[in-house]
Amino acid sequence: GWEDDGTVPLVVALTKDLIAKGHKAGELIKPLAAILGGKGGGKPDMAQAGGKDAGKLPEVFAAANTLWLNMLK
Repeated sequence: GWEDDGTVPLVVALTKDLIAKGHKAGELIKPLAAILGGKGGGKPDMAQAGGKDAGKLPEVFAAANTLWLNMLK
């Protein structure tokens, strides 16, 4: 079964149009995971990461929002 080991999971998924513009989920997730004291990676369309510092989730959400807004420009 699933047990809470204190890890905060993150997932980034991108649509084909964003990938076609050169964005990669694996690259986008790395700075977000670093905020939580973790690491991650993946493919251009989907990436996973984890970290241990759940108290920094608001900072992760703010950073993710900035990344998304920059992607859409």
